[in-house]
Amino acid sequence: MLQTLLISLGLSMDAFAVSVSSGICAKEIKAVHAIRAAAFFGLFQFLMPVAGWLLGSAFKSYIDGFDHWIAFGLLSLIGGKMVKESLSAKEEGACEDPDVPGSVAAMSDIRDLRTLLVLSIATSIDALAVGLSYSMLGVPILVPAAMIGIVTFFVCVAGFEFGKRIGPVLEHRAETVGGLVLIAIGCKILFQHLSGSV
Repeated sequence: MLQTLLISLGLSMDAFAVSVSSGICAKEIKAVHAIRAAAFFGLFQFLMPVAGWLLGSAFKSYIDGFDHWIAFGLLSLIGGKMVKESLSAKEEGACEDPDVPGSVAAMSDIRDLRTLLVLSIATSIDALAVGLSYSMLGVPILVPAAMIGIVTFFVCVAGFEFGKRIGPVLEHRAETVGGLVLIAIGCKILFQHLSGSV
């Protein structure tokens, strides 16, 4: 049980970082939006291990070839866009309107289902590998997957609140910091893959 809890906490860290980033960058996020986003992250963290377990070890070598590249690409694309927009904005507050397509706030606005879906997939790909590992060990997956999802949900709720609180402190640098966080997560995932630690 302790091992599963530690795995759950480890897998939830990427989603936590994204939650903090969204809390910093996305303006006017209400509690209902944060809870819905946390539920999305938790749901995908539950579904991915189950999917990995069902795929089984036969597909592990195939999935290992590109899963981390997908996560790296998605997070770097979103993060890079956020940094670019925040640095190139000429009018104060121009990059802070989530209703402007392509704006920094729009790219991190977890009220948008498409953005939320992309972030949920990108941060849960590691959980797919965990499911594959459980499959190879012959360990039932439902209880561990449920714990991973539940832990991720609560960790993300805390992440949104933390990001919301430190956002005003960072002021106009918030969007740049948020984008760099996403890029850092993507680089970390890619580095783990290339170094063979995952």
